[in-house]
Amino acid sequence: MSSTRTLVVGEALVDAVTTPAGLTEEHVGGSPANVAFGLAALEHPVDLATWIATDERGLRIEEVCRERGVALTAGSQGAPFTSVAHATLDESGAASYVFDLEWQVAAVPGLTEYGHVHTGSIAAVLEPGGSQVRAILAAARELGATVSYDPNARPSLMGRPEQARETIKSSIALADVVKLSDEDVEWLCPGESLDAVLRAWGELGPAVVVVTRGGEGAVVRITRTGERLALPAPRVEVVDTVGAGDSFMAGLVSGLLDAGLLGGPEARTRLRASTLDDVVPAVERALRAGALTVERAGAHAPTRIALS
Repeated sequence: MSSTRTLVVGEALVDAVTTPAGLTEEHVGGSPANVAFGLAALEHPVDLATWIATDERGLRIEEVCRERGVALTAGSQGAPFTSVAHATLDESGAASYVFDLEWQVAAVPGLTEYGHVHTGSIAAVLEPGGSQVRAILAAARELGATVSYDPNARPSLMGRPEQARETIKSSIALADVVKLSDEDVEWLCPGESLDAVLRAWGELGPAVVVVTRGGEGAVVRITRTGERLALPAPRVEVVDTVGAGDSFMAGLVSGLLDAGLLGGPEARTRLRASTLDDVVPAVERALRAGALTVERAGAHAPTRIALS
């Protein structure tokens, strides 16, 4: 098991989830925060750089972070209010979102302590925080940390897809591993084939690009060799899809950390030289994590024991 300390940079917020029956419950969420919780559940040391207030919802987020073993970095509690994502579930359990938020992030002290940095979703796009996030990624990368990125596109917040695509490309160029969903591909690259997107995004810089396809599993491509493999998802009974992609991301990062393919400059060298055989076990861990999450309501973070 890797002891590399990971920094997750991005939004922590409250998900107000309304069921098809009209009942609303609030849960602590936010894509990057869910990834941090997922990594902690998989027993990786992890800190979260975010933007919350000291209001009731912010204090609840702080409490959940403490309970789950995720430390907030200095400056994370300077927001004027804690953001809320209003999620509405349809009869199939799929969620649509409306957001009430603003985003920025303070400079992170002690970047040399982190072997890996992850970001994604709203945090890497919405200004003024998006530029601040990319500055943190660039600084951490310069210090030797590996980087992972999940666009996790939110069309209602990211403007026109052609504009969002250019911003997202600048984060992809800083990443060693990129994970996106087939829905991201459809919105950001309409009319383009999956193979074309995998190839083009790999050429921007990442060594590995993974596309999730919901119940159909995932496709992974190694940039150096062009190797590509489709992997099936475990068959499960879906309760809802909230947090499934974040659990997948946590599982992917966890697997790559444990394989010594993320977590510092030497790990980056190994990742750049990796093959499908090296990477597939991490993708399989990610698929199991996502499957366990959709079997339960909310953004459930599976433990290492549950994945074994």
